Amino acid sequence: MKKLVLAVILLGIGVTIYFIADKSPEEIAVETVDMFYAFEQTGDFSDSWEMFHPLMKEKFAKGHYLQDRAHVFMNHFGVTTFSYSIGEATKIENWKMEDEAAPIDVVYKVTVSQVFKGKYGNFTLVQDVYAVQADGEWKVMWDYKK
Repeated sequence: MKKLVLAVILLGIGVTIYFIADKSPEEIAVETVDMFYAFEQTGDFSDSWEMFHPLMKEKFAKGHYLQDRAHVFMNHFGVTTFSYSIGEATKIENWKMEDEAAPIDVVYKVTVSQVFKGKYGNFTLVQDVYAVQADGEWKVMWDYKK
């Protein structure tokens, strides 16, 4: 009887691990973008900056990003936080962050809607965000094409 109970428990753990580990790239992309905006929502811009792809980190130094994000959203817009929603991920091949950049083989586009309520009223910012694997980790990128 003890062996049967142990076997059922081990089977349950195995099935759980299988379903957790067996996520599609689209699901992982959505989770990555969700984690990024969860950090942003709580003002944890240091951790959100760490989720940027190396090309994004070249756009602005960490200290500048921390100050700028807090300054623009909190000070200028007069908001303390925001809510957000995330759409489904769409696979895109040979995507470029900028017109002059080398293409990235595969990225996943995820549309994010951020809802702000501040001193200038309520407004929604909608942005396509791109999740990509870099050095075995999922990272976030923004579009800078003109």
